[in-house]
Amino acid sequence: MTNQNLIIYKFTVLYHILEELSSELNFNIIFVDSEDSLSSKLVNLNNYLILSNKRYLNFDNQFVLDNKPINIFKLIEKINIEFLKIQFNSQSEFKVSNYTIDLNSREMSINNIKLKLTEKEIDTITYLSKSTKPVSVDELQEKVWSYQSDIETHTVETHIYRLRKKILNSFNDNQFIVSKKNGYKIK
Repeated sequence: MTNQNLIIYKFTVLYHILEELSSELNFNIIFVDSEDSLSSKLVNLNNYLILSNKRYLNFDNQFVLDNKPINIFKLIEKINIEFLKIQFNSQSEFKVSNYTIDLNSREMSINNIKLKLTEKEIDTITYLSKSTKPVSVDELQEKVWSYQSDIETHTVETHIYRLRKKILNSFNDNQFIVSKKNGYKIK
């Protein structure tokens, strides 16, 4: 059984058509006809797409079928594309401390405050967040910047300094990346 769930919301005719094809589809089909039952269904589902014939404001992951008639194979293709988009977006976000990092948009956010980051800043945060111990400057040079550790450079220190300053200015947080005697760590 797949873990993708297509919820047909208040669209009975489409539900019956897709239900007939369900053995050929790579997602589960669920019919819901009220907002309350939809809300209760969503509590137990992670990977879902709501298909309806108009937009409803209270729900995420909606696909509105407003261009009718449509070829059934085109519709199934569009549904599969929507599932791929949902999967891509869900894989791009991860939590670091109290922050959400969005790899696609290269943003760090908390409480609706967003901060744009560079690719190296994202790479640095990602690398530091995966480490359980402080990470040395030499290790960051090698793993994030692909520099030889015997080259004398202050690239890492400069980038960390600028990143800390951006985080302090945006989130008033001067403890996100802390300096330890043997490297940097995310608190």
